[in-house]
Amino acid sequence: MTPGEPLLRWDWILDHLGEIGERLSQHLLLTLLAVGIGALLSFGLSIWTLRRPGAYAPVTWIAGVLYTIPSLALFALLVPITGLSVLTAEIGLVSYTLLILIRAIVGGVRGVPADVREAAEGLGYTGRQSLWQIELPLALPVIVAGVRIAVVTTIGLVTVTALIGQGGLGYFILQGIQRFFSTALIVGAVLSVALAVLADAALVLLQRRLTPWLRTGR
Repeated sequence: MTPGEPLLRWDWILDHLGEIGERLSQHLLLTLLAVGIGALLSFGLSIWTLRRPGAYAPVTWIAGVLYTIPSLALFALLVPITGLSVLTAEIGLVSYTLLILIRAIVGGVRGVPADVREAAEGLGYTGRQSLWQIELPLALPVIVAGVRIAVVTTIGLVTVTALIGQGGLGYFILQGIQRFFSTALIVGAVLSVALAVLADAALVLLQRRLTPWLRTGR
């Protein structure tokens, strides 16, 4: 940023609207892929640990180890193997969702009151029927809360993948830092924050639609 240059150049923004839209779409796609794949893996592992409680500790330990690895260090380890690719970005991003989602799913199901399970058993529900028709629906608030954390966390981490050429809006943040260009830096940062806020609000609305029994005054 040169002396006298404005903090935000609207002419640059107008000239780069197409690229901004492209980077925003890439950011959203990377986030959706990471959370979607992470949710599938986490759900499978969670169901397995619910049936085999002894497996919960080792599964969460492995997920915890992956979660504690700094993102830059993880990408540095992956690049020699998978290159500067979407695969590298997604392996890292998915890894950071596992611990959050597994704890949310297992914690939500285990939090269902024992008398509810007993009532279901008394009504003739099998263990599988009780899990799918009663326990998981009642656990939805906790599960969605975990998904919200995973989504917002992933949106933030996607910006870091700009260092391997896959950063979505992080591209503008990186360019702004490297070129001392505040406009690109602000555009990347503001849109990343806005995306996280909107995604979180959308998930709150989704939770309300999926759990109408939690609404008060109805």
